[in-house]
Order: sequence, then structure tokens, then C-alpha cells
Amino acid sequence: MKLTTITNVSVDGVMQGLGGPDEDRRDGFERGGWALPLFDDEAETFLGQVYQRADAFLFGRRTYEIFAGYWGAIADPANPIAAALNTRPKYVASTTLTDPQWADTTVLSGDVAAAIGELKAKPAGELQVHGSGALVRLLLDNHLVDELILLTYPVVVGQGTRLFPATGPDTALELVDSQSTPKGVTIHVYRPTGRPQYASATAD
Repeated sequence: MKLTTITNVSVDGVMQGLGGPDEDRRDGFERGGWALPLFDDEAETFLGQVYQRADAFLFGRRTYEIFAGYWGAIADPANPIAAALNTRPKYVASTTLTDPQWADTTVLSGDVAAAIGELKAKPAGELQVHGSGALVRLLLDNHLVDELILLTYPVVVGQGTRLFPATGPDTALELVDSQSTPKGVTIHVYRPTGRPQYASATAD
């Protein structure tokens, strides 16, 4: 299976609490809901198409619980995101979740990287990771990501958990596609290509 990560971030890389003031207040975060004023029809259409092409979903525990509480309660089959999430297999990387209530959920509690490697070994399909920053970093560290989709919103949040920490492994990316929406959300699709190349500036 192809593994794709889909992440909404601010210009300064924040991914925490994009959906509402009380979505994620960890570590005193007080600026939740920063994405909604900029989430326009084109961004919604794009994400709906992305969700519809998924064959299965993979989450960290916190994102899983947020999604289960919100999307799991939407029974409208015309909603492309809810319909995909409620009818397709879901996997959760967690050592503490023991009794998931969302239908068709499997908990991956052992060697997460190995378990995801087994999922990826299936012959076809797309496994999508939405949000789940710590999980995305683990997947990148273990070279399990085939494609990254970043939706970058034109706002500097100034606090909160960022997709990439101050230090970590380096990864070169190939830009596969790029577009922008009327409200300025830029959508970039990347493929990891190994380690970056480094060079020194030289005088002409």
C-alpha cells in the first residue's frame, strides 16, 4: 500500500488545534481554530477527494479520538470525509487504547513501525495518515512515507506543537504537485527522496 500523510499547518509549522478553540489545549495552547477562517471551498473539495481515494486510515491516539468524536457522529453518506472514515478500516498506533468504539478499528500496540510495514506490504491501495504529528515523524524516521501532502495556511500562529521539531532527521523532498486556493491555502504534494544534498556557496 502507498502511505500518504496529510497535514494542515500554519506558515510557522504549527499543527495543533486547527479545528477549534477547545480541540487541543495541551501545554496551555490558546489559539485553536486558526485554520477555519481560511478553509475555503477549494480546500474542502481537495480534502474530500483525498479522503475518498483512501483504502484505510492510520492515526495516533489523540487524532483518532478527536476524529471519532466528530466524524464518527456524522451519518450523512453525502459527506465525503465522514463517509470515507466511517466505512473504511482504521488503524491506531497506541499502547494505551484498549477498547476503541469506532467501528472497524484495529489498535497497533506493539512494534508500530513493523506493523505499518506489514500493512504497506499489501499489494495495492492507499493508507492515509491525517494529523498525528508524532506518528508522522516516526513514519518519516523509519522511511515508511511515500507521499506527504502539506496544506499551509497563511497565518503565523506563534505558539503550539509544530509538525517538525527544532532538531531531527533530515529528508529531501521532490515536489510532485502544487496549487493554491482563493483564501491563500497552498497545497504541496511531496515525495521523500532520501538525504538532502549540502553545498557551500562559492564566489563567481
